[in-house]
Amino acid sequence: MSRDDATTNETTEPSETAEPSETAETSKSDSQGADPDRTSVETDLTAADATPAVVAARSDGEQPDTTEIRELAAAAGYAVVGEVTQRRREDPTYDLGRGKAEELMRLAADAGAEAVIYDGGLSPGQTFSLGDLLPPGTAVIDRPRLVLELFADAADSRAADRQLELARLRYELPRLREAVARDASEDVRLQPEGDSRVLDVEKRIESAERALGEIADDRAARRAERRDAGFDLVALAGYTNAGKSTLARWLADEVDNPDFGDEAGARDVGRTDAGRADADEGEGDPAEGDGPLAVADRPFETLSTTTRRATVGGRRALVTDTVGFLDGLPHEAVRSFRTTIDAVRAADCALLVVDASDEPADLRRKLRASLTAIEATEGPVIPVLSKADEVGADGLAAAVEAYEDAVADLDPRDTPVVDALRSPIPISVREGTGLADLADAVADSLPTATATVEAPNGGDAQAALSWAYDRGVVADVDYCGETVAVELAGRPDVVAEAERRFADAPSS
Repeated sequence: MSRDDATTNETTEPSETAEPSETAETSKSDSQGADPDRTSVETDLTAADATPAVVAARSDGEQPDTTEIRELAAAAGYAVVGEVTQRRREDPTYDLGRGKAEELMRLAADAGAEAVIYDGGLSPGQTFSLGDLLPPGTAVIDRPRLVLELFADAADSRAADRQLELARLRYELPRLREAVARDASEDVRLQPEGDSRVLDVEKRIESAERALGEIADDRAARRAERRDAGFDLVALAGYTNAGKSTLARWLADEVDNPDFGDEAGARDVGRTDAGRADADEGEGDPAEGDGPLAVADRPFETLSTTTRRATVGGRRALVTDTVGFLDGLPHEAVRSFRTTIDAVRAADCALLVVDASDEPADLRRKLRASLTAIEATEGPVIPVLSKADEVGADGLAAAVEAYEDAVADLDPRDTPVVDALRSPIPISVREGTGLADLADAVADSLPTATATVEAPNGGDAQAALSWAYDRGVVADVDYCGETVAVELAGRPDVVAEAERRFADAPSS
């Protein structure tokens, strides 16, 4: 979504008076960060071509923390030149109180801001009301719209494009209806045109939903094919920038790893000249393509689902890295990313990556956002406390306590994934600690069946044995004269099919 699409005001309507109970002492620096309300002006632009913007935030309880929204704004190409924060209940007109909204208006004018970035979701009415109050041409961009901008920059696959289109249309529809209603109240002649615009967006939403439904069906069929081929499906989920891609890359790229795989020659992995596992960029088979898993210290580095082959506890697996979750997105926007979330929900085992170096309050907030977005899974979920090397023993204990507090606050009836959670495992990919424990936990969580079969050692038995080897379920083979005994271990459905094939081998 371009910044040109953001809501801007056409007229300025300054208030005669401000509400005394809502105003706060104004500061020209962040030195008064402890104030319940704060207005600050900043002059340093991080890039010459960055769009100057003012950040605004309101909270019912604690003083708003603008750290994350500033990081998201910077990632989207904005330079924050000031901020306004307030601690009070929501105002139905502006979300901020009227007096604080007027402070925001003055700050935007004084700082030459081209946009106001609001750390929260604004209703369509609040968006337009703020736009009417701000200086002409000032864009109003709330948190969901900002995230959609970031998604637009990161989308790199057909599924990601479709998901983004649907999320954007669902976001825009109620705002378009609000605009039409406002236009109609001023000039009834505009209503037929407005109704046509609304109808067009509704049709585009239906079309995008159908397209995503087809992609989701195709992904489900591909998952079934991969399971039939003997692969276990492991998905990584978590808040954006939690360390998912780092862990996914380590799982797939380490070719001589005693915890997650045997040496390269023993793994059923296609290798590129650079030594990377072959990949699925979210569209085809994992044997297609060879692009590396992207790892960077910025939000939404991973938007498309990306799959790599790996060996986990001796089992052949496909490890899928997914887009990071984010707090504050409306349910409709989250629902648009169905194909991404389905990869987590349908996995045999999901790894929920949590940044152990986050402050406890942030860890709780991010974990709740992630679990709420996932809702439910078919398989178990193993929480992974990443970046354990960045915190000491006390910090890790605090992270575990924050994790437990966040989980305890969720009702399994509303968020069934809570019942799928296993014990959290701290790890450090950088130092290699905790990874053996994680390997054991993943292997233990995978669906497993064992069987021992005997068959005459003939062509049909060898064909069945070759089939079982191809699907990674052969644990041991013993040739006894004219018979062959095979120990099978692996996915239950694959083991059952192998048993059938050996049983059908003729006795003579």
